Amino acid sequence: QVQLVESGGGLVQAGGSLRLSCAASGGTFSRNGAGWFRQAPGKEREFVAAISGTGMYTYYADSVKGRLTISRDNAKNTLFLQMHSLKPEDTAVYYCATRTRPTIPISNMGLLASYDYWGQGTQVTVSS
Repeated sequence: QVQLVESGGGLVQAGGSLRLSCAASGGTFSRNGAGWFRQAPGKEREFVAAISGTGMYTYYADSVKGRLTISRDNAKNTLFLQMHSLKPEDTAVYYCATRTRPTIPISNMGLLASYDYWGQGTQVTVSS
């Protein structure tokens, strides 16, 4: 069992920055791919970014490329999402997720079904 706990969300003005963290415990996080998703009110959960177990490969949704950066510190079992140039449409609950099944192509990490464990989410609100 892997437990994931997100933190770092909050209220920020458009154009501002936030850094989300996701602390993992209870499993072999450092060997597994991980990702961030988000869900706005009334909308389905959508993919934001993914990273391979080593951190060598990353994959982003087109809507966040150039503004959001995913990274990880395997020594600390922590996943990050650095967010810059935030827009009101980035407002959502952000979830981190990881998988324990065998490695898959990074492009497949954009699918919700690719993940086995999810955090509870952290709210990000961007005001205009």
